[in-house]
Amino acid sequence: VEIVSDESVGRDTRDKRAEYAAAGVPEYWLFDSRPHRHRAEFLRLGPDGASREGPRDAAGRYRSLVVPGFWLDPAWLWQSPLPDPDAILAEIAAAPDAPRR
Repeated sequence: VEIVSDESVGRDTRDKRAEYAAAGVPEYWLFDSRPHRHRAEFLRLGPDGASREGPRDAAGRYRSLVVPGFWLDPAWLWQSPLPDPDAILAEIAAAPDAPRR
């Protein structure tokens, strides 16, 4: 996971993306919360070694390949006030595809 800042735009969006792909990192999440730029990218490493935007469901949520059962609604990140973390974790845990212990 990388958080973009004014000083790290090129490093996070270009350099690290290439470095992570070259290292075989299967999933790379990139968040840009700078004013007027709220954006979330969920990149997946393809069989050709290139990173591409991963799919989101109809509600805009991204389901992780690396952490089974974990998903994120990027809209949560831009809410004001931020949602309650316990409520979010309960929602994720209640999802039909969440791992059961």
